[in-house]
Amino acid sequence: MDSVFEELYEKYHQDLFNFLFYMVRSREQAEDLVQEVYIKVLRSYERFEGKSSEKTWLLSIARHVAIDFFRKQKSWRQKIIKKLDWTAGQVRDTQPLPEEIAIQKEEIQLMYRCLGRCTIDQRLVIVLRFIQALSIAETAEALGWTESKVKTTQHRALKALRQHMEEEAAKGGMQLETVSME
Repeated sequence: MDSVFEELYEKYHQDLFNFLFYMVRSREQAEDLVQEVYIKVLRSYERFEGKSSEKTWLLSIARHVAIDFFRKQKSWRQKIIKKLDWTAGQVRDTQPLPEEIAIQKEEIQLMYRCLGRCTIDQRLVIVLRFIQALSIAETAEALGWTESKVKTTQHRALKALRQHMEEEAAKGGMQLETVSME
């Protein structure tokens, strides 16, 4: 098992980290979540039947870990919101800004900012399809969805992302190039 685990780690660690980073937009949190993924892999590898590729299996586990993280955050945030005095201005966002990602082009930075405004399902599809470069079939397999649902969500995600980008660009006086997002 040790050699299998090391092989999985070497082959897919960066893909898992990138996927989780784009989902949670925090380097430290993504690193923690990658560790959770590998703990789940160690506990469940003997049940892996090989019906899918190792990569889609790992990304499926990572998806569940990310969703669990968002559920915990939502519960945690609700508890804090109830305790805060909103008139005192105590709320500060401690998440790193997407501009901290070492990407030079303004439109790419804009896209990453706007990706955070998409729904979780839309983010999942965009990250898996366009950043992880999975096919529609692989994405459907990783998410446990039908290919039709992936296509529909992708279409809606791209439309929403484009709208968010156009709104943000207009606010900042930026002119977007016409880029096909299909």
